[in-house]
Amino acid sequence: MGASGDHSKTGLAIIAGHGDLPRLLAEECQASGRKYAVVEFENIPLVWASTHPVIPTIFEKTGQLISQMQDADCLEIVIVGAMNRESIDPSKLDDKGRELAIILSETMKGGDDETLSSIIRFFETNGFRVRAAHDVLPSLIPQAGVLTNIKPSDDDIFDASRAAEIVTGLGRLDVGQGAVVGQGLCLGLESIQGTDTMLEFVKNNREGYAPNPTGGRGVLFKAPKPAQDFRVDLPTIGPDTIRNAHDAGLSGVAIDAGGVMVLRRSETVSLANDLELFLWVRPKE
Repeated sequence: MGASGDHSKTGLAIIAGHGDLPRLLAEECQASGRKYAVVEFENIPLVWASTHPVIPTIFEKTGQLISQMQDADCLEIVIVGAMNRESIDPSKLDDKGRELAIILSETMKGGDDETLSSIIRFFETNGFRVRAAHDVLPSLIPQAGVLTNIKPSDDDIFDASRAAEIVTGLGRLDVGQGAVVGQGLCLGLESIQGTDTMLEFVKNNREGYAPNPTGGRGVLFKAPKPAQDFRVDLPTIGPDTIRNAHDAGLSGVAIDAGGVMVLRRSETVSLANDLELFLWVRPKE
């Protein structure tokens, strides 16, 4: 639930998982002078966090974390970066940790969307506002259009449209946010293992599935799920995505306009140009 006003006056806790996004948000807060702290879990060491204010914690000590964020005047939070489903040590749980563990035990069977929504509700009930990463760094979400020198061909546009239909179906089932289609054929589907694993699968298994040797080489398409809460788990791409798409033999990458974050955009676009791939921010149909 967004509130109006100047959020930069309110402290921000960056609840950090793996990947570049937590670091990019911390650097943005640091550069803008916004009060912030990085929440670093014991089993997710953040090498880059040494130059930032850090709140160290473990998953079981949720009550302690809430108090630490309140003491740091960080009443807004952003939850970013990949996090594995960790085993919980019941002997370490504090009261709030036990409360959250019970909630998660009930919602995790329903899929990621239900789990993440329950986490958002938990923090909101405890007095925090949950923000989206692009609230902090709006440039993460590019405007519609082709960002690269290479443009998608008619074959690529067709494949992207077919992939968009597939991703919408996947999203309704709360399965994944990406698919690869080449010459109308689905070559790969994203599931819990993530985009990079899907692209590795396509790389190793695409032979024999391109009936037209002069047709499209395939397109990676990513989009949010139809019922996605844009504050958490919004799909992202970055330089690694481009490199892996190239290694998988694809023509390019298409993303849903307004619903996918591009990390390190300048580097991502430059790499796509160097590898002669297109990067298309596809308008919603």
